[in-house]
Amino acid sequence: MNTTTHPIAAVLDALTHFLERLQPLAQLAARLYVAQAFFASGLTKLRDWDITLALFQDEYHVPLLPPELAAWMGTGGELVLPVLLALGLCGRFAALGLSVVNVVAVLSLAEIAPAALQQHVFWGSLLAGLLLWGPGRWSLDAWWWPRLMRGSR
Repeated sequence: MNTTTHPIAAVLDALTHFLERLQPLAQLAARLYVAQAFFASGLTKLRDWDITLALFQDEYHVPLLPPELAAWMGTGGELVLPVLLALGLCGRFAALGLSVVNVVAVLSLAEIAPAALQQHVFWGSLLAGLLLWGPGRWSLDAWWWPRLMRGSR
C-alpha cells in the first residue's frame, strides 16, 4: 500500500490548514466592520432626534410600523445589536437582528443609490456568514457558552 502523499495534495492541505487558522481573525474583522457601520448610523440618529423622526415620517417607509415606533426600534437596534456583535455575545442573534435592520433599511427607502445598495448587500453577506458560522473562537460566545452549558448539567 502506498502511504506517500502527492505533493500537490500536501500543498493544498497545508494551505487549507493555514486558511482555517485565519478564520477567527476574519470573523472578528467582519463583526467589527459591520458593528461600526451600524453603530455609527445609530449615533447619527440620536444626535438630532427631530430630524430622525422627520426622516422616518417622510423618507423611510417602514412597513407595518408607525414612523415613531420604527425610529425607536431602528435606532435601538443600531445601538444595541452592534455592541453584542462586536463582543461576539449572542453573536448569531445580533447578526440576525442586524440582518433584519439591514433589509428593512433597504426596503423602506423608495429610492436607493446603487452604491448604497451595494454597501447593504456587502453588510448582508458578512452578516449571513456570521449567522451561519457564528462569531468565531475570538468571541464571548466561544468563552461563555461552554461554561454556561457545563453549569446547566
